[in-house]
Amino acid sequence: MSEIFGGVFSGKTVLVTGHTGFKGSWLSLWLTELGANVVGLALPPEAQPNLYEQLGLQNLMDSRLGDVRDLELVQKILRETRPEIVFHLAAQPLVRRSYDEPIGTFAVNVLGTAHLLEAVRKTSSVRVCQVITTDKCYENREIDYAYKETDPLGGRDPYSASKACAEMVVSSYRASFFTRTPSPLVGEGRDEGKTKMGSVSLSSTRAGNVIGGGDWAQDRLIPDCARSLMAFRPIAVRNPRAVRPWQFVLDPLSGYLRLASLQWSDPQKYSEAWNFGPRLGSARCVGEVVDLVLKAWGSGEKRDAVDPSSPHEAGLLQLDSSKAMERLNWKPVYDLEAAIARTMEWYRASQEPGFDAFNFTRGQIRGYAAAALKAELSWAGHESGFPLPMP
Repeated sequence: MSEIFGGVFSGKTVLVTGHTGFKGSWLSLWLTELGANVVGLALPPEAQPNLYEQLGLQNLMDSRLGDVRDLELVQKILRETRPEIVFHLAAQPLVRRSYDEPIGTFAVNVLGTAHLLEAVRKTSSVRVCQVITTDKCYENREIDYAYKETDPLGGRDPYSASKACAEMVVSSYRASFFTRTPSPLVGEGRDEGKTKMGSVSLSSTRAGNVIGGGDWAQDRLIPDCARSLMAFRPIAVRNPRAVRPWQFVLDPLSGYLRLASLQWSDPQKYSEAWNFGPRLGSARCVGEVVDLVLKAWGSGEKRDAVDPSSPHEAGLLQLDSSKAMERLNWKPVYDLEAAIARTMEWYRASQEPGFDAFNFTRGQIRGYAAAALKAELSWAGHESGFPLPMP
């Protein structure tokens, strides 16, 4: 497993902010499987249960609990751990919560991103930095159109607006501090502790609606479905007609890892924004997703819970990932039916006595990598001829 993605991560020190969250936990586990020395910076996990503790990640990595809103702390951790690759996932990730906590959402998602990039700027060990944002960073006109990386940024709700702002912070730092220029004066007279212009490859990544086992967040469709099914309650469906680009958690994570491996080998070529979503035309509405969840679970029912007084949530959002498919040789491995099947397998298994989340989740990672190898994706070993352990 350590040799996929060209073996880039084996032996590297990799910082993951937000490692106690859903995606951060999956990414941290995969990185340990790839042979990386993983450092984490995040707040303590909110939910009980939570994937971070279920996986036992506190025993597998250097886990630091702290707040990215604390610039001095962020700088201290980077100075101490000297990461070579950074994945920034720490965020307030929920649209509905952003209406209740707009200031906190902007503080974490915008200022937290600036703090992380300022710390990277002053840490000479870093060669690759990836800021994970969202497909909701686009100015969504809610029309039948899949957004590309060149489309305008925006956001009606505080969460989406904060992520658009985070993208602008990334763009500003890239142009101001991390882009190599031909001027002989660039980089002269800088403090010894700061990176040189062009020495850091800085990208941003925008994924769709990510699903997978171990997500226990409130006000997210799949966790809400799982909790209802486990409690033998009907699934309350708030926005049955809302269309989203749903995808299995390992699809965007494979994109992040593939991109970072290429950033490592050719820093300036890949230092830009990237979409990682499902195939065009595969976005589905919430009602259809719930039906697939019920089918995968094998029992249960749903009920209408539409509330006209609820805060606005976009009714239609699609993502165009053709750039990543063409330039990174990346593509989704699972379609939506397979994604939901794997996800509900995880939740069902979690109800069994003695459930071993670590080995079950690791098995899903290895099964996914084997499927990617079968699909002849170069990151999985096809290009280089590396053998891949079967699950």
